[in-house]
Amino acid sequence: MNKSDLTQALQKETGLTKTKATEVVDLLFNEMSSALAKGDRVEIRGLCSIYVKEYKGYTGRNPKTGEHTRVPPKKLPFFKCGKELKERVDKK
Repeated sequence: MNKSDLTQALQKETGLTKTKATEVVDLLFNEMSSALAKGDRVEIRGLCSIYVKEYKGYTGRNPKTGEHTRVPPKKLPFFKCGKELKERVDKK
């Protein structure tokens, strides 16, 4: 499922126009992105939690040349699956 599929499903379930459904989906993702950019945690009970994980800098190696290089510290979003989603996906 991608963003347009989600928009279509919202449109079908609620009877919203395509424009309004797109606005709702965009608002949802923009708010989630903004929260993560501020360092907040996004939690959707039963589905997932997403939070920002900080990684320290380290000395890496270019596999092509073998040259050592400094990799700066970084922050990346980390997705953790919820219990209900795990159970639903694992159901046979």
